Amino acid sequence: MKKFRKVLDGLTTSSPGGTIGSPSCGSAAGTPTAAPTPKEIDVQETLVSENFQLCKTVRHGFPYQPTALAFDPVQKILAIGSRSGGVRILGRPGVDCYCQHESGAAVLQLQFLINEGALVTACADDTLHLWNLRQRRPAVLHSLKFNRERITFCHLPFQSKWLYVGTERGNTHIVNIESFVLSGYVIMWNKAIELSTKTHPGPVVHLSDSPKDEGKLLIGFESGTIVQWDLRGKKADFRIYYDEAIHSVSWHHEGKQFMCSHSDGSLTMWNLRNTTKPFQVTFPHGKIQKDGRKESCKPILKVEYKTSRNSEPFIIFSGGLSYDKAGRRPALTIMHGKAITVLEMDYPIVEFMALCETPYNNEVQEPYAVVVLLEKDLIVVDLTQSNFPVFENPYPMDIHESPVTCTAYFAECPPDIIPILYSIGAKHKKTGYSQKEWPVSGGTWTLGSHTYPEIIITGHADGSIKFWDASAITLQMLYKVKTSKVFEKPKPGEGRAAELVEEDPFAIQMVSWCPQSRIFCVVGISAHIILYRFSKYDANTQIVSLEVRLQCESEDVITPSENENNPCFSEPGSHSPQPHHQHPASPGSGTPEGIKDSIPCLKVKDRMVRVPPGYQAELVIQLLWVDGEPPQQITSLDINSAYGLLAFGNCNGLAVVDYLQKTILLCMSTLDLYGAADPYQRLTRSPRRNRQSTSGLTELSDNQQSIDMERSKSPTSDHVNGHCTSPTSQPCSAGKPRVPMGPEGPRLTRRGPGRPPFRKAQSAACMEISLPVSHTEESRENSFSRSRSSSVSSIDRDTKEAITTLQLGESYGRKSDAVPTPCLWVGTSLGVVLLIPMSIPTDQEERMEEPVTIGPSGAILMLKGSVLRFGFLDCMGALIQSPYEVWRDANAPEDPDRPRKRKLVHFSPSSSQDTCGEGHLAVVCSERQAKVFLMPSQSCLFVHNITESSFVLRADVVSVCNSVCLACFCANGHVMTLSLPSLRPLMDINYLPLTDMRIARTFCFTNGGQALYLSSPTEIQRITYSQEMCDNLQEMLGELFTPIETPEAQNRGFLKGFFGGNANTFDREELFGEAAAGKASRSLAQHIPGQAGVEGMKVAASGVVGDLARARIALDERGQRLGELEERTALMMTSAETFSKHAHELMLKCKDKKWYQF
Repeated sequence: MKKFRKVLDGLTTSSPGGTIGSPSCGSAAGTPTAAPTPKEIDVQETLVSENFQLCKTVRHGFPYQPTALAFDPVQKILAIGSRSGGVRILGRPGVDCYCQHESGAAVLQLQFLINEGALVTACADDTLHLWNLRQRRPAVLHSLKFNRERITFCHLPFQSKWLYVGTERGNTHIVNIESFVLSGYVIMWNKAIELSTKTHPGPVVHLSDSPKDEGKLLIGFESGTIVQWDLRGKKADFRIYYDEAIHSVSWHHEGKQFMCSHSDGSLTMWNLRNTTKPFQVTFPHGKIQKDGRKESCKPILKVEYKTSRNSEPFIIFSGGLSYDKAGRRPALTIMHGKAITVLEMDYPIVEFMALCETPYNNEVQEPYAVVVLLEKDLIVVDLTQSNFPVFENPYPMDIHESPVTCTAYFAECPPDIIPILYSIGAKHKKTGYSQKEWPVSGGTWTLGSHTYPEIIITGHADGSIKFWDASAITLQMLYKVKTSKVFEKPKPGEGRAAELVEEDPFAIQMVSWCPQSRIFCVVGISAHIILYRFSKYDANTQIVSLEVRLQCESEDVITPSENENNPCFSEPGSHSPQPHHQHPASPGSGTPEGIKDSIPCLKVKDRMVRVPPGYQAELVIQLLWVDGEPPQQITSLDINSAYGLLAFGNCNGLAVVDYLQKTILLCMSTLDLYGAADPYQRLTRSPRRNRQSTSGLTELSDNQQSIDMERSKSPTSDHVNGHCTSPTSQPCSAGKPRVPMGPEGPRLTRRGPGRPPFRKAQSAACMEISLPVSHTEESRENSFSRSRSSSVSSIDRDTKEAITTLQLGESYGRKSDAVPTPCLWVGTSLGVVLLIPMSIPTDQEERMEEPVTIGPSGAILMLKGSVLRFGFLDCMGALIQSPYEVWRDANAPEDPDRPRKRKLVHFSPSSSQDTCGEGHLAVVCSERQAKVFLMPSQSCLFVHNITESSFVLRADVVSVCNSVCLACFCANGHVMTLSLPSLRPLMDINYLPLTDMRIARTFCFTNGGQALYLSSPTEIQRITYSQEMCDNLQEMLGELFTPIETPEAQNRGFLKGFFGGNANTFDREELFGEAAAGKASRSLAQHIPGQAGVEGMKVAASGVVGDLARARIALDERGQRLGELEERTALMMTSAETFSKHAHELMLKCKDKKWYQF
């Protein structure tokens, strides 16, 4: 517990991490007329560095670029491998685990040790890994790196500890799973084929043991050669040479015949009695043409031949469709008896697998489902019903249904909001799913004690918004809004607006949501804002549309002397918007050219619309084209339900809208907001020269990275000099940095006439731009960050000042204010903070009739770099929430006894402390530094320079451990937390060494020490920076392994066992063990012992905290293993007691029998 005191006398003070000189923005001293300020602030800060620890919690979504699939039929868990080396293990809902290979090599194949709680992965770097799944966070126990040969196929027989590994050279090696070392037993390709064969058979594409005899191994080579190898006799039983390449092989359970799939789209059936030729060849999709020849077909990449006790066998395969049908979708074919069912898929098939009742390959298989892994989806087909319906997927695999363009994360939501959203969303769910339970039902998961309501919101390229229930580390879709329904579909021939329609004109850039008032606001790429209100009832409504001109040139604006105390107010009586007249006369609107081109990018539906229950659009605000120039995208937004106001800005200026009266209150260029108090000396510029300059895109044609970055820009990205810079200021006519740089380097100017207002809305998920793998200062500066100097006093003529952040709340607009009033805090890309005081009628009737008045700009504060975030604390250090209106349903039936009134909840800065007097603390964070000001005196109490070499991408004032802190995410991948109000560094972890644009745009913090980002175009990664949550993570995660008795093999019968070969007497240890086979060559493969531990430890904080965390996690693992040992011991004791009991009963039964009675 530390106590921080700050005497407000304007003296020089110091703060950890940066020096504080004299208050840069005024001081309490020297303002005797100001409201009484506390002479001393006494804040007891409770947060210490031991409260913080960074680790990944859970990953949601579909595994990006999947490559492999495996299923444990006893444990009923599923594993999916990916191209980036990730492995997702799925069980029942809540059992969802993500593991990552350190090498990042693609996963080629997965093999479960069935019912053993272990998984073998084969990777593209020719390494085998053994994962232990008996702990909640799986770890690698062993690795085996092949040095001279490339792995192509693996096979692990059920209940065997010897893994067969086929290679590209055609050899088959054998690995001991327990010790993870190679056996000396090798099946060389030249021994497997006949000596007379002149060509190499190709890589091994299949390995399997015969269901009839485990001592026989079937080896399939790519060229079409199949060999059955006698493991005991070390010789080939038979060899098949077929003239079509083989892709897969599948046995009949009796072991007398098998089926192959080939590259010409054929299936061949082979009988072991006669292997000279197949006894059946079929082209399932190859029809005979008029000339008698068969259609050429695509390869059948995989076939599975599964028998059923009560029906014909199932033959399931992927591919094999004829070439001539262009545009046919990828298909899975199910042949059952004479019926052939073709299931068309939305995406290419990566892998599929039939799920069977038995793990034994020599029993009737009884398939009940097929898991199909597609490039962008996972589906499971029910085989027990004749129409083959799919199961409803309980995992959130459709996050990327349309590419994700923005994210928002809300912890500690009102508890009633999730059930309400779920009940409305459930009405729109798809039907036609299988009635049976989801077959991947393994593992155990219980709702932990550390859960609270959390909601994640994702915005998408098609204009849709999805609300997800993220409570208790799971993710479930609640509700979906389609913003495109607000607009008319563009029809061809509608003139200029139609020509400008792009592929994704509705893409979401920003969302603002107030869970208490349930007001929801969306910013789209076409410079539009939609305001939604929530209702449980459907309604007929007409959407009100406001059109705003926010296209200002510095030479066109009204001079500061005329405008200093006279901002643009709207006429009080103008309630119903008229096209092009609802907005005030903002700069440039009076010219004939401007009116001629005053059109929005999209057309709002102007008729009555029937809207279902849920979020219903009430107001659409659109920026207009001006003088042939498209509107610049909106860079900042804030909405306050208690005030009934919505504020937004872009690189041209600021607008404030009264959404209750549907009027525009303010529409000004950024320069006008300063009045006479502009902290910079602006240089005039010639309008003609600027207008004639060429578009920067043509100049950047040789810099592909810059073009890609510009194409995928978001409301929080800025492009200067062809490089991606701070993600907080938008490309406006983005010219040069503040310091004039001269003619060198291409320049992005505003678009010329006739250029589209936006390119294809590439999602945040689509950004594959990452930094150069160089750790030099220079490369980092050139690629992702840029030094921003705030000490210059003159601004280059081409620079515009963007509005980067806005916050409505109770504050003191001027030093002389005695009581807090509604204020708008405005942050700009030049590091300037403006306070705009407002006067809002308090009475409900007056509020709907009287205008809201906005005073001239009050205080001006300065920081280094673009302003990112505001936060407000009372003088005791507690977070002050923005006031809000309690939700009421506008469409609910009227109750004459209880008329509906607006119920407002205010958190006044002065209400929580009587002893400290009036005032509050304002936390302001920019790209470079954070400052804490005392209001209303505007004294700078604390300052901390966050970073010099990089810049902050995201900052939030969040609550952690019953206190508050400032959380920051930097462009160099560092995650930091600073105490409040003293701005002491509490945590600084290099979490992501190099950050790409996707992560930069989707990273967001929330309360409770949590954050998330889009780790791939299809996956959301959640992390925690709270030590408490890291400690409780083991309890929150699901168990992958549950002790289950292995099902007993069916009784084969006396005669079948006697005459059916000696399968049960096959001893692999005797053949493959070191005593019999010797040791393998050391140069062939290298054994690497696994690093037992938890993945999260890699990012553990340095010092004592990290050591403590490691020790604690090691202790947890040890306790977990001891618990597992106790369970296994108990099972063994139970088994021993049962055996003893049966033995005793048998002894009593046989005690008095004679030998001939047996």
